[in-house]
Amino acid sequence: MADSSGTSRGTVAAVGRASLAPKAAPRGRYLLGLSLAAVGIVYGDIGTSPLYAVRECFHGPNGVGISQGNVFGVLSLIFWTVVVVVTLKYHIYVLRADNRGEGGILALMALVHGKVRGRAQWVVMALGLFGAALLYADGVLTPAISVLGAMEGLEVGNPGFAGYVVPLSVAILVGLFLFQKRGTARVGAVFGPVILIWFATLAVLGVRGIMLHPGVLAALNPAHAVRFFAANGLEGFLVLGAVFLVATGGEALYADLGHFHERAIQLDWFCVVAPSLLLNYFGQGALVLSDPEAAHNPFYLLAPSWAHYPLLVLATAAAIIASQAIISGAFSLTRQAVQLGYLPRLLVRHTSAREVGQIYVPQVNWALMVATVAVVVGFKSSSNVASAYGVALTSTMLITTLLAFVVTRRLWGWSLWKSIGVTAVFVAADVSFFGSMIVKLFAGGWFPLAVGALVFAIMTTWRRGRALLARQIQESIVPLDEFFELMTAQPTTRVPGTAVFMTSNPTGTPPALMNNFLHNHAVHEEVILVTVAIEEVPHVDEDERVSVEHVKNGFTRVIARYGFMESPDIVALLAREETPSPPIEHTTFFLGNEIILADGRSRMSRWRTRLFSFLARNAVRPTTYFNIPTSRVMEIGSQISM
Repeated sequence: MADSSGTSRGTVAAVGRASLAPKAAPRGRYLLGLSLAAVGIVYGDIGTSPLYAVRECFHGPNGVGISQGNVFGVLSLIFWTVVVVVTLKYHIYVLRADNRGEGGILALMALVHGKVRGRAQWVVMALGLFGAALLYADGVLTPAISVLGAMEGLEVGNPGFAGYVVPLSVAILVGLFLFQKRGTARVGAVFGPVILIWFATLAVLGVRGIMLHPGVLAALNPAHAVRFFAANGLEGFLVLGAVFLVATGGEALYADLGHFHERAIQLDWFCVVAPSLLLNYFGQGALVLSDPEAAHNPFYLLAPSWAHYPLLVLATAAAIIASQAIISGAFSLTRQAVQLGYLPRLLVRHTSAREVGQIYVPQVNWALMVATVAVVVGFKSSSNVASAYGVALTSTMLITTLLAFVVTRRLWGWSLWKSIGVTAVFVAADVSFFGSMIVKLFAGGWFPLAVGALVFAIMTTWRRGRALLARQIQESIVPLDEFFELMTAQPTTRVPGTAVFMTSNPTGTPPALMNNFLHNHAVHEEVILVTVAIEEVPHVDEDERVSVEHVKNGFTRVIARYGFMESPDIVALLAREETPSPPIEHTTFFLGNEIILADGRSRMSRWRTRLFSFLARNAVRPTTYFNIPTSRVMEIGSQISM
């Protein structure tokens, strides 16, 4: 809300003002410890791809027949997808496009938003918001496909267990979502070691498979991919939709950049993750060549029979960790969207006193749980989920490529031709994968697009509604100097104590102050006008956090700046040395409470106005969002027609 929230949005020009010098790269033991922690969080998603990727190429809805040419062609496509999309695009190129150390599509959008003007600015915002909206679909599909893929190992050991796959998957996922409110600080320490064991197991199984048919290593030659397309035509192109599953964790690793340094992420990839994944993919390909019947689940059939159930347990643990990473990412994305003004205020709980990034958003958690369980029950198998899985991610990856183009031109200073050349390579790959996935639109691909469209509608409606509301309130705001004249012209009682007014307008008279004065003809002896400005940077330097201006007549104006990864705390703000520090027991916080009436006068369509009104009514109260003591709050309501 424009006034009751007390927030305003900074501009991207703040990037220059509030930017930090680059942090020193981690080294030695600290780098190793950071890398161990990162391997569990960053690579959980892509690390579970071997459960289903190769299988879908040969046994999925668009799988190709098993022959040496086809196996070599698929393995060649897998290898070069990992090299071009995951390694070159994300680890070498996109990871450099950080917003003061933070990654992810919203951070990228905020980075470039102020670097363009006019219609291009709107396009950048629309692309970034739609890409972020699609990541919520990823937050639904990743837990579903990972846990289903792991539990389908039950069928390999005993076909009679097939009926238990869906119920057990649902039970595991419900337990995972119920656990979120407790936080992951205690169990997070085991994520890295478990995933490290997982990748070591992938590598060992891969080597075991390659020994069955060492000739598969010839698939490193890209000529096999070219021959595959020439021999299979459209059928070969559609297989790209399954091949893409090996790159599904690319966007997730970029989003986790803020939690771990680029060097730690790259060390994990080049030394552990990439070699393990590629060995396993090639091992599965060798197994399929040696035994075509193994194509229905080559991952589990790579292991000896005695290791089947231990592998099932390990795969389930890896799937849970992958799901946890994407759920935590959805919480972080939500906080960013709220701070940047694209979502209404939501309850954000910190589950760790030491780790700032450990947060829990109840509304998002329950929405993801319901949607994920619905996907598992509705789609019933990881193969069916795979049809929907790639559509959202290929769209998001394409958007990231386009936004990165702006970074190369406006921030890195690349020449036009260099930017176009690099972008064209990645766009060609993204469009190819998207084209191979979009044919699955009616086989499940509609689901992530529907989720993305819904979240996009909510984000844009909230943003537009807040802008219109702020404009309407602004028209009625009285300049502070005129308010002082009014105080002089009318009998005014100065009440003992301190009044704090939250206002989004740092220069005018808060409507709550004006309404209180007109009704009571009283003003506190000390009045503090607080404006919280959210800058389009992740963090703001402490020495630039607050600006204080002592106006007159006992009035003080305080402007506090926060990044979109930070949580405002008004009590802590007023306790700072440079701000007025009134005793809380003698302080009254005045908040405006605007009630939106959707009576058709708004510039938005009727359905969007009603949606905005609904979102505003259900937003978390400012007292919770700003950590204001509820016993010291007075709300002054007003009705606004839109």
